[in-house]
Amino acid sequence: MALDERDFFNSRNETRTDKLACPRCKRTNDYQMRWVVRTKKDRIPPGADDRDRALYGKLRDYMIRVDDSVTCKTCGKKFEIPSQHSLMFVDQLEGLPKDDDLDAEIAAASGESESADADTKPSIPARFTRPSRGWKG
Repeated sequence: MALDERDFFNSRNETRTDKLACPRCKRTNDYQMRWVVRTKKDRIPPGADDRDRALYGKLRDYMIRVDDSVTCKTCGKKFEIPSQHSLMFVDQLEGLPKDDDLDAEIAAASGESESADADTKPSIPARFTRPSRGWKG
């Protein structure tokens, strides 16, 4: 008798944060999303036949997103989460850079230094600081 997919995996619920942009107000915020994480059991379940053993060898840990939409924190409009990431393999996540590392790498590549003084501003040219004489002149 062929086994069901649930016989090969342990399931647990998990909450992860992700940065999403609202299509209405175009602002990016962090949102909490629920995922079901399915990890492969350490041994083949009893009652498995040859087909199940072959299938078990090819299985990988994966995550399925439960939430399909979120509410924007800025404008309050509900929008759908892009569906291309509704299923993700766990081994693909391990190779991705962390957000903090990615931000630091982008800042280094653009020539910005994190220790730059935010208080020092460039001076404004004199033509912008002169008082106006009106439209005549």
